[in-house]
Amino acid sequence: QVQLVESGGGLVQAGGSLRLSCAASGTIFYTNVMAWYRQAPGKQREFVAKITRGGTTNYAESVKGRFTISRDNALNTVYLQMNSLKPEDTAVYYCNADVLITPLTTRDYWGQGTQVTVSS
Repeated sequence: QVQLVESGGGLVQAGGSLRLSCAASGTIFYTNVMAWYRQAPGKQREFVAKITRGGTTNYAESVKGRFTISRDNALNTVYLQMNSLKPEDTAVYYCNADVLITPLTTRDYWGQGTQVTVSS
């Protein structure tokens, strides 16, 4: 069993910064792609950013230049540094990880979500 635990959400004023963390624990051979998604009230969950085990990153257009995703493979942890936050960034942020639980078995896991609220 694998668990993803997010932390770092909160309330911040527009223009401010937050750093989210997501730690994977449990029966892990290693983690492949790790990513962040978000879901605003009344909207569908959307992709924010992802990072491969080798460090290749990809971002949604709406966050490029403001958000930075990084990871620590030894800790099975992914981070999301969010700068220049805007009210439209308000959402529940979810961590996602593609995990090898055995050398031949991959599973997709989600965290429970952490609330980010940006006030204007």
